[in-house]
Amino acid sequence: MSTVPDAAQELPSVDALRQALKPYAKPALAPALWQLSSTLGAYLALWVLMAVFVRYDLPFWAFIVPVALAAGLLVRLFIFFHDCTHSSFLPSRRANRLVGYLTGVLTFTPFESWGRAHLVHHGTYADLDRRGQGDIWTLTVEEYRAAPWYKRLGYRLFRNPLVFLGVGPAYQFLIVNRLYVKGQGAKERRSVNITNALILAMIALGGWTVGWGAYFALQLAVMLMAGVLGVWLFYVQHQFEGGYWARHEQWDPVAAALKGCSYYKLPRVLQWISGNIGLHHVHHLLPRIPNYRLQECYDEVPVLQQVAPLTLRASLKSLWLNLWDEQRERLVSFRSLKA
Repeated sequence: MSTVPDAAQELPSVDALRQALKPYAKPALAPALWQLSSTLGAYLALWVLMAVFVRYDLPFWAFIVPVALAAGLLVRLFIFFHDCTHSSFLPSRRANRLVGYLTGVLTFTPFESWGRAHLVHHGTYADLDRRGQGDIWTLTVEEYRAAPWYKRLGYRLFRNPLVFLGVGPAYQFLIVNRLYVKGQGAKERRSVNITNALILAMIALGGWTVGWGAYFALQLAVMLMAGVLGVWLFYVQHQFEGGYWARHEQWDPVAAALKGCSYYKLPRVLQWISGNIGLHHVHHLLPRIPNYRLQECYDEVPVLQQVAPLTLRASLKSLWLNLWDEQRERLVSFRSLKA
């Protein structure tokens, strides 16, 4: 199902639309603290439960449910982390930074470093001339055909679901996030160092309380399961049937948000786990709206409802949409090249 608004409907100006959304861009202390305390408390309680299971030497299958629940809660904590990079979770900028560092350690992601790349993403997503930072590697049909064989092979491997949903999350969260990125400033590099040091302290505590083997097995299982969910959410937010890409001269922020970002309509429990991030078109129009106000904003601003929802079932087709066809203005599969 396409998520693109009816082409016959004229899109409002970005200033007018953001003005309509501005009343919702007000972080509030009470809902933020409730979200953080309840989610973090449940996440830590699950770790205590798993530690008890380890102590009594329970079988492997007993850990499946708590690991899956912990992974879901870790995805939700990452949404809070994401809000903090936009200073939209809590009213205080300093509080956002503190919570961002805390949730960044739990999700193995440096706050300042990731936040800088993510803000670049917000200014360049769906712009064909400004790809390469904070986005999913995407080639046009013409670029793919003109590329040497080894680049085409690398691209095919990268876009294979077993790679970007299998190897990819582990590589990103366990390795890439531990390193400096070219062009980073001192603040971003310092956040990498601080996060790495705190992660080591967390690992030491986990190894001391649970046992090294058990801790590493549980932490990897939770991280990798959460990583798969998180990477899939990020992928389908911009890679879907009926999406939008444009050259820089034609790039329009409203079209990029309403056509280039999906409204991923998830079952209620998954919407809760993902912190309403499925309302991604709303988030990209005004990133200062906190996750706990996205649904309210969508319900009360009619223009946002022009974007047709992308269902869980329909989103699976995105796995086979690999290249942007500039002539047809749509994502296409590798198989379509033969036709």
